[in-house]
Amino acid sequence: MTPIFDTPIVFLIFNRPDCTEKVFAEIRRVRPHKLLVVADGPRTNRPDDVEHVRLVRQIIDQGVDWPCEVEKNYAEENMGCRNRVSSGLTWVFGRAEEAIILEDDCLPSPGFFSYCAELLARFRTDTSIMAIGGCNSGFAPPNADYSYSFFRLPHVWGWATWRRAWAHYDVNMASWPDFRDRQLIYDALPHPAVAGAWQRILEDSWNGQTDSWDFQWCYAVLKQNGLCVSPSRNLVTNIGFNAQATHTKDSTNRFGSLPLESMDFPLKHDPYFVPDVRRELRMLRDVFAPSLVSRIRRKVKRLAKSFARTMSCNFHRA
Repeated sequence: MTPIFDTPIVFLIFNRPDCTEKVFAEIRRVRPHKLLVVADGPRTNRPDDVEHVRLVRQIIDQGVDWPCEVEKNYAEENMGCRNRVSSGLTWVFGRAEEAIILEDDCLPSPGFFSYCAELLARFRTDTSIMAIGGCNSGFAPPNADYSYSFFRLPHVWGWATWRRAWAHYDVNMASWPDFRDRQLIYDALPHPAVAGAWQRILEDSWNGQTDSWDFQWCYAVLKQNGLCVSPSRNLVTNIGFNAQATHTKDSTNRFGSLPLESMDFPLKHDPYFVPDVRRELRMLRDVFAPSLVSRIRRKVKRLAKSFARTMSCNFHRA
């Protein structure tokens, strides 16, 4: 029988039974000794939410079949992404010094949990390290000599952190006007177009134009000049890119369903605590400040995929 996994695991759930069941199967495989579940309530304008929310919570209630301390923070009414996740994680870190965090659409590879647990222990008292990411988007090959590198922005498709780091989080971003007015974003992200894009994103998060919690977490890391671990292999894939998703609705998005990879153990640690600025900026530039050529290529790929699906449907109807 698989031994009990010592690191607490947080599972963020809502209304997608199919995704939830797949991700929960991986959590069950490692048998954590402590599971903290945060759930949002059904939306009033979506009658089908009531049944979907019930089915999702039933997966937890009936699926924990190993010795496990389960704590639940379930909202009876819908709080929205911003308030539910932010308040849920604050609740979590009132109960745990550190934790591994998965949303219901973030499917991990088996090595993800051990990778997070080892790095949580390794950097437990190093306040310069603020997050451990599990997703590698594959923009540029990392240094193959080491198991991970450091970025300046966190990735939250399967991640881990500590209470000490979450203490810097403020969903309302009270310090943002001063940070913005001093134009510190251009020092934190030294690429004008990328920094400008992030300034607009953070401004929208601060003034409530975006129903998000994660941009506030990015801001918390940036204002502390923190470092985030990025794995050399992709250990988490997002299986939730579809019309039912809250934010990831585009099923053709290239970040959806990235191939899962295995991590080699023991981990190989880089002796230098220097962020991989060039690789991170290539990724950020491609996402937030793409060139005209890149935009045209993406459009052509989307049109080609759409045409292929249409032809396939027409063939099957014939």
